[in-house]
Amino acid sequence: MKINFLKLHNFRNYEKIKLDFSNHLNIIYGKNGVGKTNLVEAIYALSITKSFRTNNDRLLIKNGCESTKIEGEVENYTQNNYEVIISKAGKKVKIDNKTISKISDYISNINIVLLEPEEQNIFSDSPSNRRKLLNIEISKLKKDYIIYLNNYNKVLKQRNFYLRESYINANKSRDYLDILTNKLVSLGLKIYEMRQDFINSINEYIAYYYQKIFGLGELKVKYVSDYDKSPEEIIDRYNKNYNREVIVGKSLYGIHHDDLIFYLDNKNIAEWGSNGQQKNAIFSFKLAEIEVIKKEKNTSPILILDDLFSAIDNEKIKNIVNILDNNIQTFITSTDLNKISKKIVNNARIFNIKNEEIKEV
Repeated sequence: MKINFLKLHNFRNYEKIKLDFSNHLNIIYGKNGVGKTNLVEAIYALSITKSFRTNNDRLLIKNGCESTKIEGEVENYTQNNYEVIISKAGKKVKIDNKTISKISDYISNINIVLLEPEEQNIFSDSPSNRRKLLNIEISKLKKDYIIYLNNYNKVLKQRNFYLRESYINANKSRDYLDILTNKLVSLGLKIYEMRQDFINSINEYIAYYYQKIFGLGELKVKYVSDYDKSPEEIIDRYNKNYNREVIVGKSLYGIHHDDLIFYLDNKNIAEWGSNGQQKNAIFSFKLAEIEVIKKEKNTSPILILDDLFSAIDNEKIKNIVNILDNNIQTFITSTDLNKISKKIVNNARIFNIKNEEIKEV
């Protein structure tokens, strides 16, 4: 999979640009604050229609403008033109100039793997951010996943509302709640199975990448869920805790409480790992994801290495690039071209950003 060109219109600090890319290595360099990450953010947003830096889509629109458009030609057996248009009124996506009504039908088409320093925070963040990681990565692979997840969240909201109503009205019938519980369990088990399959696939590769690039240590990921039981056992748990859920007014069990635990040599890396080991673990997770995508989709994803030189040393980045299949199109951002090994630089297409201008070197 390759992105041949990128067009931006009123995106962040860019008014109007078009860039053509190398099929292999692309380096974007310049001082802090000139817009390097904005470019790879646009590539990422072209894939999943969202930024990896903010949940507020409007922040992607250039100041003083009403909308932004991200457009790119992506080659994956065939060439297709993709567009993401974000305005204050909402968001539209197109493939070959045809509007796609469901986002789930769009985002599984362009597979991107992102490595950036802030991802280390996943170990200190709440479980919701680790679930967000799961949701984003699986959505790239399976469009049905988003449908199941959206439906689950709708039923969860309905169930929580009914629990609060039951607290106010003690005589309220439980029949409708039982229907909602059965729906929640049915949808939750589908999501559970997809998450578990994904983590099982990640564990096929993650230890290899950790050892090959970062040194010694046996790394694995454990998926923790309330739904690792039979449907009957899960429903029985809801029934036994009915009174407690009515009092608190929300569903205390379900895939909305799932979590990921990373173990290095059988120790929880969030509790025992150093900053360096935590960085290496999440990067290994993302590199393992490349193999999962290749196996699942029969194509290589696009790889973004955003400002990694501030997080890991040059030698490890060289190890990452050297170990990758030459078919993987890679984007590297850096503040200093001299930090990047000459071997990588000599094989890359290089873009310099200075004074709000992008020039190919």
